[in-house]
Amino acid sequence: MKREALLYRKLPDDAVECYLCGHHCKIQNQKFGICGVRQNLKGTLYTHVYGELIALNADPIEKKPLYHFLPGTFSLSLATIGCNFRCGFCQNWQISQVRLEKEGHNKSSFFSAEDVTKAAVKNNCKSISYTYTEPTVFFEYALDTARLAKEKGLYSNFVTNGYMSKEALEMIEPYLDAANVDLKFFKEDSYRKICSASLVPVLESIRLMRQLNIWLEVTTLVVPGENDYKEELSNIAGFISGIDKNIPWHISRFHPDYKFTDCRLTPEATLKKAVEIGKEAGLNYIYVGNVLGWGNDTHCHNCNKLLIKREGFVILENNIKENRCPFCNTVIPGVFS
Repeated sequence: MKREALLYRKLPDDAVECYLCGHHCKIQNQKFGICGVRQNLKGTLYTHVYGELIALNADPIEKKPLYHFLPGTFSLSLATIGCNFRCGFCQNWQISQVRLEKEGHNKSSFFSAEDVTKAAVKNNCKSISYTYTEPTVFFEYALDTARLAKEKGLYSNFVTNGYMSKEALEMIEPYLDAANVDLKFFKEDSYRKICSASLVPVLESIRLMRQLNIWLEVTTLVVPGENDYKEELSNIAGFISGIDKNIPWHISRFHPDYKFTDCRLTPEATLKKAVEIGKEAGLNYIYVGNVLGWGNDTHCHNCNKLLIKREGFVILENNIKENRCPFCNTVIPGVFS
């Protein structure tokens, strides 16, 4: 569904500047922004993906991954096509890298915000996740859906690359309860080379989310030869710890995909090294994704007793009571039902 976009300004000669995300695309008449779904038509910026869902599933919230946000519940997860990054290792590239300007079509189905909230209730989901691709690029739809979800007593969360603008984040903040932000690298040239983006806006979004009291978790996909060395991982962990030691850090195992099929699977030894680096930085909650048998349990940061035992995305045991450790009465950071 075509709809006038938010967060843009008109320029001379029917051009526009979009300030939805960190790119601040200046778009000439008839052209699209970097995201591939926002188009300037005679000086008015339109989104072509309002309500046009390419994916809609009820997922465990742990799959996002969010481990301190309503653990053990399901989240209605949705996406449209498009992304404002060009990551060569994207694991959802078949939908994130679709460009209407080139392909001229969108294999989607229309769902109104009302349809989505009804589906969430019907499927016993406590929240709605804007995920799979980049939720910033379908911001207008996410905003309307999150607003309605709040009225219906449902939570909303973004699984995001963190490249939204300050204006976008402040606009959706009243309706956004949580976010998992991918912090992919800690070098500007890595972001430019691999993602066609920039590091600084991501760091600014993480800081602002924490200031706005949006529950925040951070994920780093550890890619061999790109960000798996000590200095890079130490800088990422140190940055997170400097904001709040209670922000969970998800260290995710890479598997070859898209343009990185020649890259090897991340060795478990590298992931264990990253865990130790996180601990040295003072982080209280560190998790490892895409591995079996370890790295998923939650322990109290004060007494180290087991609080939540997980097997994959399934919770086998949850001892948290009213946001507290039952063994030492320490408040456990997060949003728990």
